[in-house]
Amino acid sequence: MNDKVAAQSTLPVAGRRGLPKPLRTLLDTSGLIAVFILLFIGLSVLVPDFLTGRNIVGLLLSVTLIGTIATTMMMVLALGEVDLSVASIVAFSGVVAAMVTSTSGSVAIGVLVGIAAGAAVGAFNGFVVARFGINSLIATLAAMEFVRGLAYITSGGDAVMITVPGFFDLGSASFLGLTLPVWTMIGCFLVFGVVLNMTAFGRNTLATGGNSEAASLAGVNVRRLKIMVFALQGLVAGIAGVLLTSRMGLGDPNTSQGLELAVISACVLGGVSLSGGVASITGVLVGVLIMGCVQNAMGLLNVPTFYQYLVRGAILLLAVMFDRWKQTRRAGG
Repeated sequence: MNDKVAAQSTLPVAGRRGLPKPLRTLLDTSGLIAVFILLFIGLSVLVPDFLTGRNIVGLLLSVTLIGTIATTMMMVLALGEVDLSVASIVAFSGVVAAMVTSTSGSVAIGVLVGIAAGAAVGAFNGFVVARFGINSLIATLAAMEFVRGLAYITSGGDAVMITVPGFFDLGSASFLGLTLPVWTMIGCFLVFGVVLNMTAFGRNTLATGGNSEAASLAGVNVRRLKIMVFALQGLVAGIAGVLLTSRMGLGDPNTSQGLELAVISACVLGGVSLSGGVASITGVLVGVLIMGCVQNAMGLLNVPTFYQYLVRGAILLLAVMFDRWKQTRRAGG
């Protein structure tokens, strides 16, 4: 899939514009893809049972939560913003879906209300950021706390058991050997890849992230755009929360702690700039897979949990340092 990527190659901008788009995309992402290929080969050789069909399917399932949400976090970061509330939205949407499903007896109603709850939180975040000009880091940090609180209040502080058997089919239904959460992640990558690369909405998002004042002067309704992007983030987080709840078999208000950092790490590792204006759907996909492979390998090697935290923190730090290096290189070039 082609990528809408702001100029970030080692080639001068004018030189890159003269190249076919597929070649420009390859130049932008080839380094990261090469890293992933080398990592995958190394883990296949060094880690027992890594390269087995069962483990690969399990690896894909393990990255569905991060991967699905990363497709819209990419849009938020490309806008020049950040959303720290996604983990709380996942928990809140799951709790709401579980409660409504058990109360109404309808899986469809429970799923729709749970997803709508996530979208509403996202739209609220966007409204606060766009209307009042509050820094998105602070606004969504506050949302992270009060939405998590809403999840605890809604559930009474305990996990919500689901009494409708049909709800469990969402997480276990499979097609061609892959479960619905995996297909949902794949669908999100396809949809938001098209949105980013082939629509005015995607172009406006990148333009606003690059220079919001210039985008506004060019006729982009920046406030409305921010609300829509954050609403999409909440919507997708809501979908991920409902699917996670179906897989767990209950609505847990304490789930997905720290998920937001893993999602942001995958995006930055995949080449999305924290300063906005630069994003690649292929890069995000590779970033998600790199993180998933590392996590999967640590699990197979029985690496203690506290060392896994150390590795994930190091990945985030390296990704941010790499992003900073790229910004400096672009500014100097």
